[in-house]
Parts: sequence; structure tokens; C-alpha cells
Amino acid sequence: MWNEFKKFIMRGNVIDLAVGVIVGAAFNKIVTSLVNDVIMPPIGLLVGKVDFKDLYINLSGKSYSNFEAAKADSAPTINIGVFINNVLDFLIVAFVIFIVIRQLNRFKKKEDAPSDDRKDCPYCRSKVDKLAVRCPHCTSHLTEVPLNSH
Repeated sequence: MWNEFKKFIMRGNVIDLAVGVIVGAAFNKIVTSLVNDVIMPPIGLLVGKVDFKDLYINLSGKSYSNFEAAKADSAPTINIGVFINNVLDFLIVAFVIFIVIRQLNRFKKKEDAPSDDRKDCPYCRSKVDKLAVRCPHCTSHLTEVPLNSH
């Protein structure tokens, strides 16, 4: 069982996944800082000097000066500002992943063009080998018999 476990762990895709999770966690911290410390302050300034972290709906009925005071008193709140920050985090991460995947796909080796050794079945229009006498998709007998057949 130990050897089987070692074989499983040492497979390339398991190690790649582990590296991806670690890099993703570090990247998440960067994106969270970008949203909270760089993007949201100017947006808050444009909206009217609002700190998005302080946007919340107080459900307790008591009055609090800010979100931190409500949180310290364990008041039930709907945290709209935190939600907005998390949505922006997600959108930035999704956009960066989109850009990375797009670039990787550009560098990926282009698949070879289909070779000329295939023809269309006259009955089901599937691609079949030029030398085929029966279509593997619809099982029809192909009327043309290739010249090279033996």
C-alpha cells in the first residue's frame, strides 16, 4: 500500500496540482491586496469618500458608527462592502486566468491539418478512410471501391 501511495503522489499531475494550489493561494493574497488597497480606495473616493468595508446593513436594531464597531459587538449584519470586494477579487482572478489560458493556447502546438486519406460517406456524411468499403459509422456499403485495394 505504501508503494502504491508513493506512486500516486509522485505522478506529475498530483505535483502540478499541489504547485497550482500553492501558487493560487499566494496569488489570491496579491489580488485581495490589489482590490482592497489599490482599486477600492479610488472608487470609494469617487462615490463620495465611502470605505466599502463600512458598507453594511445592521440587523440588530442598535446604532453603530462603523462596521468594525458592529462586528466587535457581534451584531448581525449583511456585509455588502465585503461582498463587493469579494466579487471584484473573483473578477480579477477570472480575468487573469482567462489571459493566461489564452496565451498558453496560442503557444500550444497547433494540431496537424487532417490528412487527405479520408473521404465523406455518401450516406451519413461522416469522415471515413479512403480505402474503406464499409462506413464504420452507419455501416453502409460504400459504392466506390478504391483502386489501391487488394
